[in-house]
Amino acid sequence: MTHHDLLIIGAGSGNTILQSDYSGMDVAIVEPVAFGGTCLNRGCIPSKMFVHAADVALSARRGEALGVHTTFESADWPSIRDRVFAKIDPIAANGRDYRLGLENVTVYESYARFTGDRCVNIKGTSVSADQIVVAAGGRPATPNLPGLSEVPFHTSDSIMRLESLPEHLVILGGGFIAIEMAHVFEALGSRVTVVHRGDLLLRGADVSIREKITEIYSARMDVRLNTGVVAVSYGDRFRLELSDGPTLNADQLLLATGRRPNTDTLDVAAAGIETDARGLITTDEYLRTSARGVWALGDITNPAQLKHTANAEARLLTHNLLNPQDLRATDNSLTPYAVFGHPQIASVGATEQKLRSAGTPHIVSARNFSDIAYGWAMEDRTGFVKLLADPNSRKLLGAHIVGPHAPTLIQLLIQGMTSSLTVDEMARGQLYVHPAMPEVVEQALLGL
Repeated sequence: MTHHDLLIIGAGSGNTILQSDYSGMDVAIVEPVAFGGTCLNRGCIPSKMFVHAADVALSARRGEALGVHTTFESADWPSIRDRVFAKIDPIAANGRDYRLGLENVTVYESYARFTGDRCVNIKGTSVSADQIVVAAGGRPATPNLPGLSEVPFHTSDSIMRLESLPEHLVILGGGFIAIEMAHVFEALGSRVTVVHRGDLLLRGADVSIREKITEIYSARMDVRLNTGVVAVSYGDRFRLELSDGPTLNADQLLLATGRRPNTDTLDVAAAGIETDARGLITTDEYLRTSARGVWALGDITNPAQLKHTANAEARLLTHNLLNPQDLRATDNSLTPYAVFGHPQIASVGATEQKLRSAGTPHIVSARNFSDIAYGWAMEDRTGFVKLLADPNSRKLLGAHIVGPHAPTLIQLLIQGMTSSLTVDEMARGQLYVHPAMPEVVEQALLGL
C-alpha cells in the first residue's frame, strides 16, 4: 500500500492548501479532471468573462437612451469562446505541471473512492495517508425527467464550450446559473426561454430582488414561471412538453437545476464520514469530519457553494493541518454572494422575509440608483440598494443591491458589518466621493 503524510482529494481550492510550510511533507493530490476546480475551468471565472462580452453587446444595443447611436451587429461566438479558454486552459495545465515538478508531491490523475479508515482506491491501487482533505466539490444536478437520458443536453460544465451560438436556447431553472447564462446568450444574439417551476426567479434571495429580477428578465426574454417540463425528446431539435400544455422547440437545452456534492462518487460512508440529508459532508467549526484525520472544505461540505468561502476554508486548513494544538474556527456568519446577470445582484446577511418569519424587529431603507447623480448619468431606472437594520443596536442585519457594480458596492457594507459598525457610523464615519455610485449606499444608510 502506498502511504503519504497528507492526501488532498480535489485540486480546486484544496490545491491552495500547500504552502511552503508543507515542503517537508509527503503530499499527494488526487484530481481526475483539471487543476483549478469548477471555478476556474467551468464556473465562475469563465462565466464572468462571457458576461463581460455580453455586457458590451448589450450596452451597444442600449446607447439610444444616452443619445449615443450605437448598434449591435452580431457576436463571433468562436472568438469569444476561444478568448476565454485560451486564457483559462493554460492556467489549469500550468497548475498541474507545477505540482508534478515538486519532489514531495505526487499527483494522481484519476478518481478516488474511500475503502476504509484514511484509505482510498485510486485506479486499483490502495493509497493511505495520515491526514486526508476532501475537497472534491460538486457537479450539476439533473432532474428525473422522462427522455432526458436520451438527449444531448448541456449543463454549466459544457454550455460555455459550444461550437456555435444557438438560435434558440431553453434554460431549465431560475437560480444563479440560469440568470447569468440567460443574460450571456440573449445579449449575444440567441433567443432565450427560461422555464422555472417557481413563481419568482432566484429562490432564496430577498423578495425585493426576486421581484425586480423577474420583472426585468420577463420583459427582456421569454420567462415561463410556475412551469415544469413533463418530457423531453430530440430529433434535429429539442422538443419539451410543458406542464401547462404548450410544447417548446429549441436547438440547445441548458439544465440549470442546481448542484450536488460529489460525496456519492467518493463512497465517503466507507471511511465513516457522515453526511447530511443533502449529501454534504458534515464538519465541526474546524472543518474536521466525523472520521479521524479527515477534513473537508468547499462545495462538498459548504451549502453556500461559493469560491470565496472555499478559499477561506482552504486558508484555515493550511494552518489547522500543521497546528493541531492551535486550531482556528470558521466563521460563516457573513457570507456575501453576487450574481453577474444584467443587472448585477449582490447580497449579504438576512433577507426581509427571513427576519419577518423569525419575528426579528427590523427597519428598512431603500434607495434607487436614480436618486443619485451618477444614476442620472447612467440613466439607470431599475437599480436599488435595500438595507435591513436592528432598530435598537443600529447594526446592519442585511444588505441587498441590484444594479451596475452591485458586487463592488456591497463590499462597503460587508466591511462595516464585519467591523461591527452602526449604520450611523457607516454613513457619517467616512466621506463618500461625489458624484459616484457609493453615494446610493450612503443615502440608504441615512434612511435608517
